[in-house]
Order: sequence, then structure tokens, then C-alpha cells
Amino acid sequence: MEFQHLNRRIHLYLGLVLSPWILLYAVSSIPFSHGRFFDDLDKAKNLPNWTKSAEIAFEAPVPEGRQELRELGRAMMRAAGREGAFGAYRQGPKQVNVYHHSVWRSTQIKYFVEERRLVVEDKRFRWDHMLTGFHAKGGFEKDSLLHDSWGVVIDLACLGLILWVASGIYMWLPMRNLRRSGILALAAGAASFALFVWLL
Repeated sequence: MEFQHLNRRIHLYLGLVLSPWILLYAVSSIPFSHGRFFDDLDKAKNLPNWTKSAEIAFEAPVPEGRQELRELGRAMMRAAGREGAFGAYRQGPKQVNVYHHSVWRSTQIKYFVEERRLVVEDKRFRWDHMLTGFHAKGGFEKDSLLHDSWGVVIDLACLGLILWVASGIYMWLPMRNLRRSGILALAAGAASFALFVWLL
């Protein structure tokens, strides 16, 4: 099998394999770009985004280090009766927040240090928030095999996109009859990207 033929096969199957991931990021970019529109639609329902589900007495020292803050987050999750991946953030010197997100449900736990209490709030499901949650979801920081696996797959998808672009360019180069139009297309894409990078 000639390399050009192999390259065409690689380009074809990469496009098929990557299509769900490209679609995910394409569709989830819409609520990112039009967040105000979706917020206005939701406001018409006159429903709160967050609903308090529990208030719990809790007391623990607030550490300085990042790893120790995760230990505090675990203690907050246990006290709230929640399990799964989470992020722990210092909201200020007197408040620590834990955010627990899944596809269908999100919870935030607020620890008010001086008041020695936790407030647990559950978020109402919204399709646009689910999509932007997928778009912004990172990996390797939540001590979860499932979330780490997501991160690995995203890394592979990114490498696949780079290879997909490279294989497309390699496939185009020998096509002399499409050389000029291909250069124009490539230049238009690069120029539009460079313009926004420069102006933004």
C-alpha cells in the first residue's frame, strides 16, 4: 500500500472517529457564545438555578496548601453525604467552596468558617449548562479514574485532530489542479485567526 493511499485511509477513519468529539465541541460552543440568550430564556421560567438542600454544622481548620484544601473538600463532601469527583476552592479567608459536577446533577457545598456551618445547594438541570460543562471539563485534577480517563481521551482526540489536519494537507499537496484554491483557503483561515489574535 502506497503511503498516499495509507494517508487517505488515516484521514478518512480519523474523521469518523473524531466526529462525535468535534460535534460535541462545536455544539457546546453555541451556548458559550450566546450565554445571555440562553440565560434570558431560562429567566422566563422564573425558577432559581440553585436550591438549598441542607444546612449542616461543621468545623474544620482551613489549610493553606492546595493538597490540604482537597482533604478539607473531602471532609465537606462526606459531611454533606456526597460522593464523586469534586473541586475545592477558597472563596476568601472566611469561605471554602466545593463544587461537585456530573452530567445530570451539580452540587456546591459552601463552608462558612466563622459560622461553622455548611450550606449544600443543588443546581437545576439546564441543557446549555450541561453542554458548556462538557466543553470546559478538564481532567487529572479530581482524583477520579473516570475523570482521568476523560482527560486521556481528550488528549488523544487533540492529537488526532492535529494528525487529521496534517494528513489533509499532505493529501492536498500533490493535487496540482487544487494548489491555488487550497492556498487561498489555507491563507484565509490563517489570516482570520491571526486577525482575531492580534485584535483581541
